[in-house]
Amino acid sequence: MHATDTLPVGPVRDGALDLLKWLALLCMVLDHLRYVGLSLDGLYVPGRLAFPWFCLAIAANLHRVKNASVSWRYLGWLLLFSVISEVPYRMFIDDADTLNVLPTLALGLLVARGWQQKTLFDRGLALVAVMIAGVFSTHLMFGFFGVLLPLAMLLVFSRPWYFSVLPGLVCVAANQWQVLLNSDTLVAKLGLAACLIAPLAGLFLLRHAKYVSPPAMRRWAYTLYPLHFLLLLIVRKIIV
Repeated sequence: MHATDTLPVGPVRDGALDLLKWLALLCMVLDHLRYVGLSLDGLYVPGRLAFPWFCLAIAANLHRVKNASVSWRYLGWLLLFSVISEVPYRMFIDDADTLNVLPTLALGLLVARGWQQKTLFDRGLALVAVMIAGVFSTHLMFGFFGVLLPLAMLLVFSRPWYFSVLPGLVCVAANQWQVLLNSDTLVAKLGLAACLIAPLAGLFLLRHAKYVSPPAMRRWAYTLYPLHFLLLLIVRKIIV
């Protein structure tokens, strides 16, 4: 990818973006398979790709479609399924000490949108989102830096590929970096590497996989988040 390269933008359906969403969903399910009662700790590594790729999808949507009403609908669906998903999430993750991931993504959308839109109202909402992230960081999955990750992704869209080190570092900070750095296990080291390279890998996919045509991931895909918790819960009850 050269310095002059930019990601494709336009009103047409972006197959690469749909592929990124499907891969992010797959990585999330692989990560959560660690909780079904089997020894699958290695799935932690591909699991580190899920959240940054969802954040990249948010940034890509903002970059492609700058229509304010579209991003408001996007925020509404995130907030709605934040509420719907919380019970299935806590049923499956018995010792959950944070909310499900959708509130983090919703706050991240507000922050990135405020940077993009530049109106006083949008900047005010972004500031409120940052303040909420700071005060309630321990209650948010991926914490304060997780809320900043969509913005970090948005900032590197039209820049050379090596700028992806910025969201890579933000991604590491959002993923309990102290634990990853202090652990001598191979899984922790690979997990740290996955956090660092996830933004670059996602940006590379969006740039070079634009001719793929996976099934379009539309609004119905929001239901996959709470449903996958319920399905994995059934699997755990069967095998345990």
